[in-house]
Amino acid sequence: MTAAFGVIGGGSSVLACPLCFGAEETSMVDGTKLGVLVMLAITLTVQGMFVGFFLYLRRRAKRIADIDFDTEWSELQKASRT
Repeated sequence: MTAAFGVIGGGSSVLACPLCFGAEETSMVDGTKLGVLVMLAITLTVQGMFVGFFLYLRRRAKRIADIDFDTEWSELQKASRT
């Protein structure tokens, strides 16, 4: 009942806060924009760390495979000489 009276009698200032109403130069808008940028930065940092971790695993597996290949090749070379 109170809400209905407020909407009917209050005009447009009751319907929305300054952020929702369209005030573009308030500190609330600046804080919201900064919050969105911080959340994007955190998300992109975490995703970048995942990509970096998988690239590290890929390089490590390749290095280990190369070492195993070299070891096997040197053993085959020794076996063919004897």
